[in-house]
Amino acid sequence: MTSPGERASDHGVLVLAATPIGDPHDAAPRLAREIAAADVVAAEDTRRLKRLCSALGVEPTGSVLSYHEHNESSRTPELLERLREGARVVVVTDAGMPSVSDPGYRLVSAAVEAGVRVTCVPGPSAVLMALAVSGLPVDRFCFEGFAPRKPGERARALAALKDERRTMIFFEAPHRLDATLAAMAEAFGADRPAAVCRELTKTYEEVRRGDLADLAAWAADGVRGEITIVVGGAPAAVSDPDEALRVIQERVAAGERLKDVAADVAASTGLSKKALYDAAVAARRG
Repeated sequence: MTSPGERASDHGVLVLAATPIGDPHDAAPRLAREIAAADVVAAEDTRRLKRLCSALGVEPTGSVLSYHEHNESSRTPELLERLREGARVVVVTDAGMPSVSDPGYRLVSAAVEAGVRVTCVPGPSAVLMALAVSGLPVDRFCFEGFAPRKPGERARALAALKDERRTMIFFEAPHRLDATLAAMAEAFGADRPAAVCRELTKTYEEVRRGDLADLAAWAADGVRGEITIVVGGAPAAVSDPDEALRVIQERVAAGERLKDVAADVAASTGLSKKALYDAAVAARRG
């Protein structure tokens, strides 16, 4: 199997090429070169690829194949065979990075297993752009993709994220936005801060910020366009300092290290690790 950056002499290269999420001027200059040089361009929608190529002023010289959720399983072996024969295969989706909530993962997995080099053309990302403009914490975050469509499955999936401390990012279809926001308000609390980012980089770009209850009420009137939801993480649970100190004392008496216990209790309660440690030391001396 090839190591990172190494190209096997008898294999081609798989290129995951990020495409603009709205404004075609956001395309990386290398995107046009990769499309022009590819032996095979695997496109989620060949019609959209044609429009993108027109905007970029480029014409594919290799073959163009459709590669979408309905034929991904059947077409992956064909593309892998081309890679094994030495072809340069470029994968593009309708918007953003292939394999991230879009076709591509199966081919990447198969290529890695076969020792084929995989690289990408970096570019626009609705996930990162929505996070950056949301006004919510960006130091730690997670991407959750689309919430389940069925109400029961959606409720269970969101309930499992109730205590997630990181900022969460979701994709959603416009006709399900109000139901999803209402379900989030139920699972996370009506006052949990969030942002709905609509039509990013496009003419009617809009970022609506507020708590989940307000955003759900706003979405009830109907919203159009490509949607990304950003939700603040769960706040740290602040406990009674006296109760936290009692827990620390019990665990230390049972043989655990004070430093480790103070850090663990601080992380679970939101209280200061130093304050807990100092209080435990003072109690032991007293």
